[in-house]
Order: sequence, then C-alpha cells, then structure tokens
Amino acid sequence: MRTFKIFFNTIRSMSFKKIIRLLSLVLPHPLFALMSFHATVKAFTIAQKKFPKTASTNGIGNAFRHALWCCFIMMYCCKISSPKKALDFCKRITDMHEELFPNEPLETKMDLHNNKIGMDYFMEILPGIHRQFFEKSFFVDALVKKMDDAKVLKNMDDDFEGHLVYLEE
Repeated sequence: MRTFKIFFNTIRSMSFKKIIRLLSLVLPHPLFALMSFHATVKAFTIAQKKFPKTASTNGIGNAFRHALWCCFIMMYCCKISSPKKALDFCKRITDMHEELFPNEPLETKMDLHNNKIGMDYFMEILPGIHRQFFEKSFFVDALVKKMDDAKVLKNMDDDFEGHLVYLEE
C-alpha cells in the first residue's frame, strides 16, 4: 500500500507536460512499463534493507540502488523481449527519470553513471546465462561486492569508468 501511495504522490507532483512525456514512453511498451515499476519497487526495497541510511540519499546505498534498479529492469524486460530492446528501454526510462525529477548536476552525473554500471554489468554476464534464468541474487551479491571499490564523486570532471560512484554526505 505504501508503494502505491508513493507512486500516486509522485505522479500527482508532476506537471502535465512531464506526465505526457512519461506516457509517450510507457504507453507503447505497457509490459516493459509494468516490469520497470516492479523492478523499481524491488530495487528500492532491497537497497533500503542493505543500506538503510544511504539508499535514499546520495551515499553509497544510492549507488547500489541505481545499479540494481537497472539490472532488475533489464532482467525483467529480457524475460519478455530481446536484450537489445530491454537495454534500449532501460536506458530511455532511467534517463527520462533523471530529466523528469532533476537533481543538482553532480547528483545527476552520479545517477546516470551508476545506471550505466548496472546496464553494463547485466550485458557483461548475459552471454553466460540464458536470460530466462536470471535471478535477483545474481545482481545483489555482485553489486554489494562492487561497493568495495566504489569511488567518491567530487566534481563533474571525475571519471571512474567501471566503478560505482557516490557523493560524500
């Protein structure tokens, strides 16, 4: 029930123009939209359990949540479509999220970077596992391990290719 309240309040806070932009992406792909919503809820729930203090801030838990979110979107969408279509939709929906709910530039850079890490990680392990057999634990454990090498993003010029990034609190 709490999830739907958050979802409803989020939609209610959006301008008409933003709602139309969102609908232009999700209406042509209703199953992907449902899978993405499910992925969002699952990733948020897991991140809150693993990183209760930083999953909703710009800390290390946020880096984990964004990468996990993208892995889950890819995993669920790949179960009903091709990896290429899933990747395209994941990139579009996560980029749109950053446009519809803008942050400070450094926060946006961090979120987009961590989204890419999640998508890249999924595509990296895709050849070794049939896409129908992916499970959440494949990503949770691996991303928790990636947290050991996460870097602090301090300015817009920082480039930590292949590493999760977060902002100091």
